[in-house]
Amino acid sequence: MTPLLTVENLRVTFPTRTGEVQAVRGVSFTLGKERLGIVGESGSGKSQTGRAIMGLTPGHAKIEADRLEFAGEDLLHMSAGRRRALRGKRVAMILQDPKYSLNPVMTIGRQVVETLKTHERIGSAEARKRALDMLDAVQIRDPERVFNLYPHEVSGGMGQRVMIAMMLVCGPELLIADEPTSALDVTVQLEVLGILDKLVKERGMGLIFVSHDLRLVSSFCDRVIVMYAGRVVEELPSADLASAKHPYTQGLLKCLPQIGDDRHPLPVLERKPEWAL
Repeated sequence: MTPLLTVENLRVTFPTRTGEVQAVRGVSFTLGKERLGIVGESGSGKSQTGRAIMGLTPGHAKIEADRLEFAGEDLLHMSAGRRRALRGKRVAMILQDPKYSLNPVMTIGRQVVETLKTHERIGSAEARKRALDMLDAVQIRDPERVFNLYPHEVSGGMGQRVMIAMMLVCGPELLIADEPTSALDVTVQLEVLGILDKLVKERGMGLIFVSHDLRLVSSFCDRVIVMYAGRVVEELPSADLASAKHPYTQGLLKCLPQIGDDRHPLPVLERKPEWAL
């Protein structure tokens, strides 16, 4: 079966005054209609991997890959116009904080409708109906009221649900979620994850879930990729995470708090120079 997404030897490099910085170095993986978790500490390259797939890397960066394909289409050599048509329609990305992703001077409903009208020939009445249905699908109570609100008038959790609705309203085949629950409290996190899980199952999407929370990824995803210093150091099924072989993954697991486990001193994550080579 042909994978939905194929990434082979992806490299993302940023020029700086002191030389080139390699943010992503030789990342390879495939994705089907499943939930893939990419986990790692800040600066490991996980977000830049997602942005490179979406075509959202800054223009001064250099993106190279042996193969970067979505549904058989070459993303690396695709025209800018074709990339824009693909982005938001068939491939979508939920960014970290809705406060910076939503337009503060446009109502929520207008922003969701704009996404629809950008990618589909649709009338205003039908676009409004589909936007309201999508807001209802992400468990927003009274979508008619929320439709007319501005982003500053909703909570962080509701703002994140609005972002999910906006990204899913066109029915994408691939969704990249870049730490979509990092700014939310635990109960709202579970609600957002439940929404994503339900929509992935119902729509048959592929999901890349980017996070620094190893426990969250292991409980939500089918497979886990662990990144360190721009490289993939380990890939394994989430069910086998406790049997991880790489010392970095083992270190991340040991740093997780254990209820009822009195550990003194607390474990510290070690970083060895050879892991970054």
